[in-house]
Amino acid sequence: MEPTPTLYQRLGGEPGVKRLLVAFYGKVLADPELKPFFIRTSMEKLLRMQEEFFGAALDGPHHDSGRRLKEVHAGRGITVMHFHRFLQHLLDTLKEVGVGVDDMRDVARRVTAIRNDIVV
Repeated sequence: MEPTPTLYQRLGGEPGVKRLLVAFYGKVLADPELKPFFIRTSMEKLLRMQEEFFGAALDGPHHDSGRRLKEVHAGRGITVMHFHRFLQHLLDTLKEVGVGVDDMRDVARRVTAIRNDIVV
């Protein structure tokens, strides 16, 4: 009997998650409320860190970069409103790439679980 694929595998594994992140950050960077948070951010570094986060959060491969979410986001002024805009862009991207409703809910639940480490 085959093991049930992880959420990470259902999203296409490494190549699928990379494509998802590129499309997702296209939306985030086009959002006037969120774009200012990324002005001085290396997109290469950001995508690499997000690949690590999504790997860990979605039961895929993960590498610990050593920095905690609370530390990375401290002092950035990210509010609950910003977090929800970010999450909505993620959900919109998941829908656009054809992710099913149950998997979208699972991603949202896992991302929302870390909200308190992100927001002010």
